[in-house]
Amino acid sequence: MNYVIMDLEWNQSNTGLEKDAKLLPFEIIEIGAIKLNSDKKMIDEFSELVKPQVYHEMHRVTRRLIHLQMEQLEQGRPFTEVWAQFQKWCGDDYIFCTWGPLDLTELQRNLRYYGIEPLSDGPIRFLDVQKLFSIAYEDQKSRRTLEYAIDYLAIEKDIPFHRAFSDAYYAAKILALMDDKVLEHYSFDVFHLPKDKESEISVVFDTYAKYISRRFADKAQALEDKTVMATRCYLCHKPLRKKIRWFSPNGKHYYSVSYCDKHGYMKAKLRIRKAEDGAVYIVKTEKFITEADIAGIRAKQDKAKQQRKIKRSSKSRNHQNAIDSSPAGSFSS
Repeated sequence: MNYVIMDLEWNQSNTGLEKDAKLLPFEIIEIGAIKLNSDKKMIDEFSELVKPQVYHEMHRVTRRLIHLQMEQLEQGRPFTEVWAQFQKWCGDDYIFCTWGPLDLTELQRNLRYYGIEPLSDGPIRFLDVQKLFSIAYEDQKSRRTLEYAIDYLAIEKDIPFHRAFSDAYYAAKILALMDDKVLEHYSFDVFHLPKDKESEISVVFDTYAKYISRRFADKAQALEDKTVMATRCYLCHKPLRKKIRWFSPNGKHYYSVSYCDKHGYMKAKLRIRKAEDGAVYIVKTEKFITEADIAGIRAKQDKAKQQRKIKRSSKSRNHQNAIDSSPAGSFSS
């Protein structure tokens, strides 16, 4: 299997008034890529400008970052032609690698806009090199800039940053230094969600498990689903009794803690995510924690309870004030 380290540059509207601004908020104007073989050795490269079809004026931020002029882009080829060449260049056996999670999403949005066959009808597995850098060298949570990572690893900066090819080139240099064990921490692009229950994503990594649900009409429907709300040990697959029942501090994230006789305390976290069509889907992560970690979760739960109590009290006072200030007889039963 080869690694295709891809970087995209895109342009956007300065005004948002173009008729296609909602369908294509970011138009790809450059594709750059490096291909590594299974030994992570550089074997090929790709670089093409894309002739704009939607935005014919360079966004001020884009122009400042990538130093491209519209006159240069007009010499490029249409996206459909560049994509066909790029897809052929990628070959058959490869995995996409990007710096951060955005490029694959915007690529698929461009494919959809031009009526091109999608990469997949469901989630796409890929390597987020930015995340992998954090796993390999830092705290697993921070997300650094590409140039920071290059400086950290003392990699020679022999070409300028902020062009598709150069950023793919540097991301490939970083990926090539990583241990194969780190590369097991792949990510999923969910531009196309799992189409049904059988297609949902459920994967176990070395220190945690991840679940990505199918589409639900709304949050209420999602939170009624048995798989979404289940707390089952991802190592021995036994259903677990909850020590801290599901609670939410903000209506977007939900937490619980369960106990496995064999593996200990397991924290589960639900993230409510919105799809483009207004539907929702769930990303659930589970990991084993210490008893000391539980104290922090209980504190989060207590704070959420206190905030709900304050909110109810405020609503009650506002309602009473509205009654007290209204003219007599203005309320009817």
